[in-house]
Amino acid sequence: MFESLSDRMDAAFKVLKGSHRITELNVAESIKEIRRALVAADVNYKIAKEFTDKVKDKALGTENVLKNVNPGQLMVKIVMDELAELMGGQSVGINVKGNPGIVLVAGLQGSGKTTFSGKLAKYLKEQRKMNPLLVACDVYRPAAIDQLTVLGDSIKVAVFKEIENKNPIEIAKNAVAYAKANSHNVIIVDTAGRLAVDEAMMNEVTALKEALNPTETLFVVDSMTGQDAVNTAEAFNRRINFDGVVLTKLDGDTRGGAALSIKYTVGKPIKFVSEGEKLDALDVFYPDRMAQRILGMGDIVSLVEKAEREFDEEEAKRLEKRMKQNKFDFNDFLGQMQMIKKMGDLKSLIGMIPGVGKALKDAPIDDKALVRVEAIIQSMTPKERANPDLLNISRKKRIARGCGQTLEQINLFVKNFEQMRKMMHQMANSPMGKMGMPPGMGMPQKGGFR
Repeated sequence: MFESLSDRMDAAFKVLKGSHRITELNVAESIKEIRRALVAADVNYKIAKEFTDKVKDKALGTENVLKNVNPGQLMVKIVMDELAELMGGQSVGINVKGNPGIVLVAGLQGSGKTTFSGKLAKYLKEQRKMNPLLVACDVYRPAAIDQLTVLGDSIKVAVFKEIENKNPIEIAKNAVAYAKANSHNVIIVDTAGRLAVDEAMMNEVTALKEALNPTETLFVVDSMTGQDAVNTAEAFNRRINFDGVVLTKLDGDTRGGAALSIKYTVGKPIKFVSEGEKLDALDVFYPDRMAQRILGMGDIVSLVEKAEREFDEEEAKRLEKRMKQNKFDFNDFLGQMQMIKKMGDLKSLIGMIPGVGKALKDAPIDDKALVRVEAIIQSMTPKERANPDLLNISRKKRIARGCGQTLEQINLFVKNFEQMRKMMHQMANSPMGKMGMPPGMGMPQKGGFR
């Protein structure tokens, strides 16, 4: 995410490397590179110019005050603060209070509205302990109703639909009555979109908003469309005056223009960001954390929050005991791998670790490595999983045939597992051995674990 922008920003800060203090000359050169980085990221030139003017004024304002501060580090701090401010300054929550609370989801076709609706339902159910109802109001695309039904079934959330009714206003009103009668305290209305902004779509979503009087209206936008996303947001906001923005597809090859420009242009906060298709791939948007990630500083707070959502305290105690006794086996390891998979895309997770994401940005990190590990372990017998020491050469050959790997790959996997188990045993028995989660056995890369 934002790799190109991060690289360009890094190059801009290198201009100040070796300088002993802030001067007009080195600040001007660095500012020029920062402005180029923003424009290349599809940020409107006017916004980029205003942003860099603020950074320049702040940097030069410290010229005679912070003489002993490293200029490069100072510029990073100033840019980080200004980036966070540009994207909204602070996180803004979603308003779902009501009887029931009503969330109206709008946006163009293909922006990810329906998938987001499912993700939001899962988020409200698990994080806010609510009883959501998904409402299918895209009556023009049968696949949308089917998709919403599948999403609802997968997260055990009810879906309100009226297949024969082609009036979205009536469907939405009936859904509110149904929600009240069936103890649903929040409803999420998935609306119809078009390939481009048109009058029919705008009239319909405007009528839906007037009929429902939602507690929250969210505009969903594909972040990969860059400045076009900002222009579309302006058009929607003029008609429906939405409350917040949802940026989808941040895991794609996005340049960052939408994330950096929408709040400035539309005046409405980004409330959620979505990376990936998994239904738990939804995060509350924090401008300061995103600024840190753009500047390659990681986002350890979000990483810990993701881990905590999958973290089981009793399981952790059990694993700690097994590590101390050197009994950590392949069943335990498989459980840890599956927990990591639930947390999201591996490269995104690595990017949240300060310093690591930038260091490994060109490394061939491969999510499929986790799948290969699962295949290896699942090709073992229950007795072999529970007793790693049983794996002799004949057993390894059988496992290799069962999972489609070579004997060399099985040997490498077992060797690394044994090294990891030994290290975990030592750490668990050390004075500082209180560990919430066991460490991984290395970064999964193409060709196996290294």
